[in-house]
Amino acid sequence: MTVDNDLEGQIAEWRAYMHRRRELDHADAEELEDHLRSRIAELTEAGLTSDEAFLIAVKRMGGLDELSREFAREHSERLWKQLVLPGEPDAPAAARTRRELPVMVLCAALAALAVKLPGWFGVDMDDDAGFYARNASLFALPALAGYFAWRRQVGARVVAVLAALFVVGAFGANAYRLADDSQSVALTAIHLPLALWLVVGLGYVGGDWRSGRRRMDFIRFTGEWLIYFVLIALGGGVLTAFTAGTFHAIGLDVESFISSWLVPCGASAAVVVAAWLVEAKQSVIENMAPVLTRVFTPLFAAALLAFLVAIVWTNNGIDVEREALILFDLLLVVVLGLLLYSLSARDLTARPGVFDRLQLALVVSALVIDILVLLAITGRITEFGFTPNKSAALGENVILLTNLAWSAWLFLGFVRGRMPFARLENWQTRYVFVYAAWAWTVVLVFPLVFRFA
Repeated sequence: MTVDNDLEGQIAEWRAYMHRRRELDHADAEELEDHLRSRIAELTEAGLTSDEAFLIAVKRMGGLDELSREFAREHSERLWKQLVLPGEPDAPAAARTRRELPVMVLCAALAALAVKLPGWFGVDMDDDAGFYARNASLFALPALAGYFAWRRQVGARVVAVLAALFVVGAFGANAYRLADDSQSVALTAIHLPLALWLVVGLGYVGGDWRSGRRRMDFIRFTGEWLIYFVLIALGGGVLTAFTAGTFHAIGLDVESFISSWLVPCGASAAVVVAAWLVEAKQSVIENMAPVLTRVFTPLFAAALLAFLVAIVWTNNGIDVEREALILFDLLLVVVLGLLLYSLSARDLTARPGVFDRLQLALVVSALVIDILVLLAITGRITEFGFTPNKSAALGENVILLTNLAWSAWLFLGFVRGRMPFARLENWQTRYVFVYAAWAWTVVLVFPLVFRFA
């Protein structure tokens, strides 16, 4: 019997067990099997054998009941022996690792050099800060998309779509004549990275953007990438400080080199390096984003509830100045991030628990705050009229309100045992298209609507 037949036999046994569970309908069982197969494919691509990949995938999906937990424990011991005891070297995996490292280094180098490319044509970083603010995401993200396109071995059609979307992004960033103090410059600098990051997602999923499972994989990757990028940035900060201090000790001033080369080129290259690190370790240890979610969800829930109590107690309204709007929008984005990364690591078949009810409280609190912010923004617009910043804030809060409201409804249904958890995950992955549409609208349409203000 071949290894593939062994794998199919294991999956068939798992599938038969799933179909015996009364609380799962046929569609839910098929979705879980699709999720399991996705995990197995990712792990085998990372170099594990089919048997090892199946064992890890089942364990990560969690214990469905006591029988499943016993099964997972039994196979965990077997897996530990397979991973620790010496065996035959995996030549294909080793060869793949040797190929990926130089490709990653090449893509990181291209991202770093892209930062200096405008300077070779007379666009100085110090004299044209607006240009670099609008185009910052165009330096590193094309190289990252290229890395994923190579790694996923996508076809020419997907490559053409990726290239076309980056060209559209470059057009939106540079075709309009915007003053450096224009509100549209700031809005483009904020929204274009989001739009192009979702273009990178198209390369990450290998063009299979219609798959909710693959979209969730990209969401999961995004959280891990952010953690790695922040860690690299912190390490880069230490390196920069030591570089400046050591050269200063011998009478050399390297501040110009640091500000013109080390920091911008290093940050651009780190975008690719962080992605490579996430891809390299994802089959070895559990993801960090869901772990941090477990820590910060109760803290943010307590903070939001305290804020709502303070509003009622003091009867004070929300300030809708620009800085306050940015703060509240970031807060709502963080809440959605906590929700997404808890979804990404949750066992879809587990019953609702205390943590689920805590998340429901977090989502409902964020929903109430979003309503208060929307009321404040609407009043401000009624009094002073529309501006690019207020219009963008209004649209983003409406989008967040819709997401939070339906998420709260689905969460409530799940907690009460009236709908499967998978519906909440499907809703979140499909809503990515709404974010993408809004980001492109702000970049391409807002400058025209507001006459380049």
